[in-house]
Parts: sequence; structure tokens; C-alpha cells
Amino acid sequence: MSSPEIVEEGAEGAAPAAKPKSKKKLIIIGAAAGVLLLGGGGGAFMMMSGGSAHAEASAEEAAPAEEASGHGEGGEGATKDALVDVPAMVVNLRSPDGQARFLKIHFMIAPGTKATADTLKEKLPVLLDAYQPFLRELRPEDLAGSAAVFRIKEEMLVRATDTLGTGMVKDILIQDLVQQ
Repeated sequence: MSSPEIVEEGAEGAAPAAKPKSKKKLIIIGAAAGVLLLGGGGGAFMMMSGGSAHAEASAEEAAPAEEASGHGEGGEGATKDALVDVPAMVVNLRSPDGQARFLKIHFMIAPGTKATADTLKEKLPVLLDAYQPFLRELRPEDLAGSAAVFRIKEEMLVRATDTLGTGMVKDILIQDLVQQ
């Protein structure tokens, strides 16, 4: 009779041995769910913040239309918010292996509160002269990754502010950025 008791204890002993294995699975599944939840939350945040920026941009675009129609203070707002299209620039990149590498960049400039599109067009040669050394010092590694465009855009905005003064340029909009 003692044999059946041992078998029952063995059966009971086998069940707890399986539980730690299932706890590991639960921990892995929980961690994966947490990562997905955080990733989905981050993605939702980016979408929501992008949507609010789009709504603000739409509101800003509606304001110049009201000013131009005579409901605002003057018709100057229509040219103030116009973008300045800069012709595509092609520059040599600094390459560690000596191979010829090029960067083609096409961007637009949004005038700030102290400038109009016409004043930016007049000062465009000075601004492009400030951009040339920065763009030529870029390396192919500087253009890799998703944050590269953001870093280049921010550096161009800083150089525009240093060259033209505060409030002259509101934003730099990069249309094309091609590396060869």
C-alpha cells in the first residue's frame, strides 16, 4: 500500500515542477505585452501630437486668408506666411575613404514674425553662404538614421537665426534629402 502513496506524492511533486515553467512563460508574455503596450502608446502619442500640429497649421493657414479678405489688420499677412522655395543644392560630403559622395538637399523656408517672403528672398544668398560650410562638413554617417533629418533641420534653423537674426526664420521644411 505504500507504493500507491509514493505514486500520489510523485504526481503531486510533478505538478509544482511544471508551475515554475509556466511562471516563466507568464513573465515573458507579460513583458512582451508591456513592450507592445508602451510601443503602441508611444505610436498613439506621436500620431496625436502630429494631428494637433496639423490642426494648428490649418488654423495658421486660415488666418492669412481672413487678413487678405479684409477681415484682418492688413493684406501683408498673405505674403508674410508664404514659403520661400530654395533651389536644390548639391554639395560634396566629407568621406573618410576618399570616395566622392554628394548630398542633394531641397528645402523651403518659412518666414518668422519679423520677416516676409520678399525679405528672405533678398537675403537668401547670405543664408546659403552660411549653409555651405555646414553641409560640406557632413559625413555619410551623419545622414544615417531617422533622426538625421531632424538634426540637419535644427542645425539649419540655428544657422539661419545666427545669420539673419531672431524672428526672421520660423521653420525649415526639408523637401528632399538625397545622398549619393
